[in-house]
Amino acid sequence: MQGRPVILSIAGYDPSSGAGVTADVKTAAALSCYATTCITAMTVQSTRGVFAVEPVAPRLVADTLKVLAEDLPIAAVRLGMLASGEVAEAVADFLEQQRLSNVVLDPVIRSSSGAEMIDAAGLEVIRRRLLPLSTVATPNLDEAAWLTDSPAALPGSSWDEQSPHLLALADKLHLLGATGVVVTGGHLEPPNDLLSYFEDGLRQEQVFRGSRVESHSTHGTGCAFATAIACGLALGRDLPEAVRTAKAFVRQAIEAAYPVGKGIGPVNHLFGRQG
Repeated sequence: MQGRPVILSIAGYDPSSGAGVTADVKTAAALSCYATTCITAMTVQSTRGVFAVEPVAPRLVADTLKVLAEDLPIAAVRLGMLASGEVAEAVADFLEQQRLSNVVLDPVIRSSSGAEMIDAAGLEVIRRRLLPLSTVATPNLDEAAWLTDSPAALPGSSWDEQSPHLLALADKLHLLGATGVVVTGGHLEPPNDLLSYFEDGLRQEQVFRGSRVESHSTHGTGCAFATAIACGLALGRDLPEAVRTAKAFVRQAIEAAYPVGKGIGPVNHLFGRQG
């Protein structure tokens, strides 16, 4: 039997399994890939929010990544929550040494409930070291603004009004070293996404149109989107196709979600495998 592409998820642990490494395992399984993981931080978290964050020891992160790379043929990487500058440096060291392909950087900076998910030193490592090492970065509007010290867009703003702002954010992220950028516009009306990337030295731009799904089960959509892109790249899709299929996957996962918990529940990553 032919094996499946191996995805390495480097991210935090969400005990409610809506986001982080456990959600990435579900996403990879749904998309015919095999996920291996390196936990960067433990969290006290439920569908009601994030209540505490504890980074994993940087040496443990470095050792985990080393033994995984020695054992498994890693086809793509999803970088999620890194929590601290020390952990972010360990991850950057690993990526510089391994030179892995298909690195999807999901810069988790703050949770939707307002909890800080990385310290100031870690944010600087993302800007200085991890953006240039990524194949594509997938910040939402707020994350792109934080990374580039730019003003944030107001929730509910129109796409037509904000699209020049998204282009400017993508420009600034390219200047920081990002080869490819998807600025997600989930808080805009309509919720379109902008892809900007370089191919044969030329900049390409593409807008992925979306429509809003009214749901209380949207926890972990950013993780699912980034991991789905990583899976698409690992399966041999080019970047625009990987983004398109990832956006479709997340939409279907939201539409198929069922109630979990008393807060914002997770998407249904395994919507196509219900028995």
